[in-house]
Amino acid sequence: MAKKAKVVTMDDRIEEMHQARLRNRAGGGEDKLQKQRDKGKLTARERLDALLDDGTFQEIGLFRKNRTVTFGMDKADMPADGVVTGTGAVLGRPVHVASQDFTVMGGSAGETHSKKVVEMMESALKCGTPFVFINDSGGARVQEGIDSLSGYGQVFYANVKLSGAVPQVSIICGPCAGGAAYSPALTDFVIQTRKAHMFITGPSVIEQVTGEKVSQDALGGADAHMAVSGVNHFVADDDEQAIMIAKKLLSFLPSNNTEDAPIMDPDPYVEPDETMKDLVPPEGTKGYDVRTVIGRLVDHSDFLEVQAGYAMNIVVGFARINGRSVGIVASQPNVMAGVLDINASDKGSKFIRFCNAFNIPIVTLVDVPGFLPGVAQEHGGIIRHGAKMLYAYAAATVPKVTVVLRKAYGGAYIAMACKDLGADQVFAWPTAEIAVMGAEGAASVVFKREIDAAEDPVARRAEMVEEYRETFSTPFVAASRGLVDDIINPADTRRKVAMALELLVNKRELRPAKKHGLGPV
Repeated sequence: MAKKAKVVTMDDRIEEMHQARLRNRAGGGEDKLQKQRDKGKLTARERLDALLDDGTFQEIGLFRKNRTVTFGMDKADMPADGVVTGTGAVLGRPVHVASQDFTVMGGSAGETHSKKVVEMMESALKCGTPFVFINDSGGARVQEGIDSLSGYGQVFYANVKLSGAVPQVSIICGPCAGGAAYSPALTDFVIQTRKAHMFITGPSVIEQVTGEKVSQDALGGADAHMAVSGVNHFVADDDEQAIMIAKKLLSFLPSNNTEDAPIMDPDPYVEPDETMKDLVPPEGTKGYDVRTVIGRLVDHSDFLEVQAGYAMNIVVGFARINGRSVGIVASQPNVMAGVLDINASDKGSKFIRFCNAFNIPIVTLVDVPGFLPGVAQEHGGIIRHGAKMLYAYAAATVPKVTVVLRKAYGGAYIAMACKDLGADQVFAWPTAEIAVMGAEGAASVVFKREIDAAEDPVARRAEMVEEYRETFSTPFVAASRGLVDDIINPADTRRKVAMALELLVNKRELRPAKKHGLGPV
């Protein structure tokens, strides 16, 4: 008599599904997960749990598998193909996410792995949500050959499609080597932990090819990429801090380029701040930290500085004024007297372009003595790099409010959002010196013959310097030409800027139709 077939019930199928989910969510297994934790790192899923609001994560692609059969790949157990993807919410707003799982084949990226990432990116574009990619990968999956490289290409292509449409944030929590490093470089912000490394070719390859010996930290560590290369935007001590930075960053940003950033916790205080005048020394030779001025200008003194350890002669970052997000660009007199150089121009222009793409008004604080002179700067392309600042400000159609605190000399005056470059409102403190160059240098040019012919050239030069300063190095000449809208008491700076931004909320500025501009690169 034939054996009666077992009847499979719905409950059986549900249990089978439940067990399959548990197996796949376990990644490379408890041993490998614990090894990850022992290194002071979170697992791929723990990172998403920390990033996303409780109960909002919806995984997509849990049961996806690779189709490679060579080199034993058909027998390999690779839950979720080494990357956890899906949707969730950060501070109540939807996001799309991908988190590489180092416990599954070292988080290596193969065809299916990359396709899962790309699908999340495409969904982010369709839905108008930010995309957050948590990187922790050994690189391309060598066993899949050209298919793994094709996957990288698809990710890069998607990065470019999303650029300027939805914010893209990369969190580097582990190795990010070879081609994998280019995806973060194509995103808007890179947050790197001190346990992570990014490089195209590692120390061993460099030593073989060039003979140079370098450690992983010195080559691609977080501090190296902050201080030297400028690749990352934020450095975090660990995964938890990196995720906190990402959440705070996203709070300042709109979900996409058709929206404005959310209004959060407005600070209505606009009473005169009499201590503001004491923050900036009237003597142009004395330094100060412009971040103290920023702290008094913005809501609750809350300022998220971007690339704080790179090109520190310029300060950029996000804040709020009356609850609305703003981008701050400020000269930093404490570092190199606040001059603009190659790196500062690159840092400033990229930040300006981001703000313009995502409808974030720009507030510029000016105390700049000029562009940095020197053979290295000229041969390094300061003309080309400095032009990026001019291009970024001139191309920006978001509200632009400028405050000249002290020095504003020469081409750097123009490059820091002057009226002629499209600033909507320009204010100047009484200490502002707006001129082609400093009075000392200008007097030597304009009054050279008179100084040389004087019985006491030193005394005569001092007189001419003071005459030039009183004539041209005050804000009154610029105001008389309409290049400064108002000369204000420093105590009124917050009120003036807040009122200007409110006036400009509905600003509309049309530009000629074109595919895209061709700015300096």
